[in-house]
Amino acid sequence: MTLYHLILVAVIQGITEFLPISSSGHLILLPGLTGMQDQGQAIDVAVHLGTLGAVVLYFWADVRGAVLGLPRLLTGRVDTPGARLAFLLSVATVPVILAGLALKLTGLDEALRSVAVIAWTMLGFGVVLWVADRCGPSVKTEADWSLGDAVKLGLWQAVALIPGTSRSGICITGARFMGYDRHGAAKISMLMSIPTILASGVLLGAEVATDPAIGGQWRDILVGAALAFGAALLALTLMMRLLRSVSFTPYVVYRVVFGVFLLWWAYGGSAL
Repeated sequence: MTLYHLILVAVIQGITEFLPISSSGHLILLPGLTGMQDQGQAIDVAVHLGTLGAVVLYFWADVRGAVLGLPRLLTGRVDTPGARLAFLLSVATVPVILAGLALKLTGLDEALRSVAVIAWTMLGFGVVLWVADRCGPSVKTEADWSLGDAVKLGLWQAVALIPGTSRSGICITGARFMGYDRHGAAKISMLMSIPTILASGVLLGAEVATDPAIGGQWRDILVGAALAFGAALLALTLMMRLLRSVSFTPYVVYRVVFGVFLLWWAYGGSAL
């Protein structure tokens, strides 16, 4: 894998993982749009772990509290903020794990990896995000996150398994419809990404571990993880700061423009 290709994959993953514009959609389209070969699962795992490191570092205080709260949660106690956060994150992660296994076992995960699907989800869920951001009230913060809302957001997150939807985008959309302010919606979405990315990394990592070619990819794996970490941390920091003064409209505009381009490509342009 060339250094240029590795940088491109890592930076795209890092920037798009937490912005509401779909990292999976961009990475699926990359080989078709550039003529490059698919980067393979080993690099996928590496860049996902890089973005995981970025969100853990950015929200370290919350993550630390949730980790310290796990022992209490395992004994059935949800009597500290950390244990409560660990509980809500666990609840919100169950739907996406079950849906992911169902798609994997039925083979639908591969069937959905098409330009047409990505085009429609990129465009459609971009419009839904705009409606949620324009019409959703701002009466809740992340401190108001409840069990009922965790279940609902978990179901919203499961929809993100359709390429082009955007995990962060659909969770922010759901949270805004539920009345969370922009910063609170984004923060809950980012915290929800931690167990989801971890579960995905474990699943993909188990498959990669059996590949005998993994030994020759360690340089690419380490470089990809480091680059994705840096790009994700920068993108996450900028977005969380800008949300105090800027709406989600710029991301919606990007999604709509990109979605229209992909529709032209899928139905009227060159086939990928």
